[in-house]
Amino acid sequence: MGDLFGSDEDADLRSLTRRFARSGRLDAIYVRPAHRAPTVRVEHVTAIVDRGLTGDRACVKPSAKPGGSKRQVTLLQAEYLPVIAAFANAEQIDPGALRRNLVVSGVNLGAAASLFADQPMILRIGEEVELAITGPCEPCSRMEEALGRGGYNAMRGHGGATARIVRGGVLRVGDAVQCVPAV
Repeated sequence: MGDLFGSDEDADLRSLTRRFARSGRLDAIYVRPAHRAPTVRVEHVTAIVDRGLTGDRACVKPSAKPGGSKRQVTLLQAEYLPVIAAFANAEQIDPGALRRNLVVSGVNLGAAASLFADQPMILRIGEEVELAITGPCEPCSRMEEALGRGGYNAMRGHGGATARIVRGGVLRVGDAVQCVPAV
């Protein structure tokens, strides 16, 4: 059985939470220039440590908290888009209407948050940027405007994640996304 299913060491929960089948991809980048302003899709953006993304309202005013806000960047799982559309009774959903900064595919954002405090994980995007997932990105009442009646509930459980920027740099659409142990 060791050949097919791995060794007993492979079955350890700590090691399993650090193992991903493949890298993902950064599919889209959006910034929100001001409160209630439409999102703007961009091909690249600079991520600033403890602040946010250039051009996004979250980056404008620094947080008084050490390390900045827990919500410097918001992420959405691309694989959730058809699910949200189905729950909202829509054929498809414009990811920009959901007001998240980064749309990623191929890597499970829910698994990017470590189960163990002494074993933190980071989301590495491209060659430079590293994010620490800080929690779920719950939907707001604006989803009723964006998706129609029931839009808030269509997003519940599928709103994505919030993150802090721990290493800055340039993000580009098409960048690889990897979940790796923090060093």
